[in-house]
Amino acid sequence: MIAIDNVLVSDEMVKAQFVCDLSACKGACCVDGDAGAPLAKEELDKINAVFDKVLPYLEPASIKELERQGRYVYDKEFGWVTPTINSRICVYGITDPSGIVKCGIEQAYLDGKIKWKKPISCHLFPAIAKKSKLNETEYLNYEPREDNCKAACSLGKKLKVPVYVFLKDALVRKFGQKFYDALDATAKHMGINAKK
Repeated sequence: MIAIDNVLVSDEMVKAQFVCDLSACKGACCVDGDAGAPLAKEELDKINAVFDKVLPYLEPASIKELERQGRYVYDKEFGWVTPTINSRICVYGITDPSGIVKCGIEQAYLDGKIKWKKPISCHLFPAIAKKSKLNETEYLNYEPREDNCKAACSLGKKLKVPVYVFLKDALVRKFGQKFYDALDATAKHMGINAKK
């Protein structure tokens, strides 16, 4: 484990290699899981703030489900999460013409309609950040999906891109630039030479 302030980072974050390969997985992380995307409590207000501008991007089945379940739901195991359709695709997921599931919130962000990219749990994937029970420590682990992420693991190895480098923007967004710089320095000290 790598300790940076109150964050404990698994060694796999710097040793493993990963680059999303959407043409292979078709955005499976937006479809497959035990619940929707985990949401930090402060993200509930963000969803409310952007909701009207995201709504036009969503498919009719998603809009129907949002009307039924609401913009977010509480799960006993995971806390606040995005709703799903039939325990599968996230209600904010949209499918492009090539069959790849992408995030409707992120598409609105990319189109300049909103300033919030998407839930941080989605941005960080395949890393998962969890706080300890007393919120004193946060654990950051590399947890790719065994089947869905095979192509991403292969592409990461081919391109020689460590997980933390692939996730640079998300890590800076979540923990700040100083955290990322410390992680990068630690990786280099461990002999990890990454392409940027």
